[in-house]
Amino acid sequence: MASSLGFKILFMGLLSTMTCFVALAIDVNPLQDFCVADADSPVLVNGLVCKNPNDVTEADFFFSGLNEPGDTSNQLGFNVTTVNVVQIPGLNTLSISLVRIDYAPKGINPPHTHPRATEILTVIRGHLRVGFVTSNPDNRQITTVLKEGDVFVFPEGLVHFQQNVGEGNAVAFAALNSQNPGVITIANAVFGADPDIDADVLAKAFQLNRNTVLQLQERF
Repeated sequence: MASSLGFKILFMGLLSTMTCFVALAIDVNPLQDFCVADADSPVLVNGLVCKNPNDVTEADFFFSGLNEPGDTSNQLGFNVTTVNVVQIPGLNTLSISLVRIDYAPKGINPPHTHPRATEILTVIRGHLRVGFVTSNPDNRQITTVLKEGDVFVFPEGLVHFQQNVGEGNAVAFAALNSQNPGVITIANAVFGADPDIDADVLAKAFQLNRNTVLQLQERF
């Protein structure tokens, strides 16, 4: 009996040790100078396949246009100019991307999340009210107003927003620690899902009547 118990303890210890070694063996960093994305490759991987280094040029690491204001003539009054691995193939495996965000007066970047990245935002022009909400069960809102030169961080995966509270247009730049951070705009995802989420589910979740949910789904 004692021998059997000892064997079980030894086995669990070895299993734990092997698990630690496997975890330590995961390679999260590039293994070469660069891995420029080959958008034409039919191979599907977690990320993008590398282009032949001999075919790489300076254009693979270049983007122009962040000095140009984005078009904010929409219902929300904001525009995001994205610079990720799609625009700069050389960002593949480098875990970084950039956006320019333009806001019309009273414009908002509505509540959304980045499932794969933390965001650090710097205000270049104007005043922005910014905030994020902590996870369940507290759902505490962390919020403040930023002026030119101020910096704010939105932790990975948390719902966050920005609102122009100044008199004129506002501009911010943000860096994200992913080559492709992704974005989930909460209202679009919930009320604009394709096909629709069942109205009864949303009515109960948001404590709304079913007709209100149907009207929202039509708008999105």
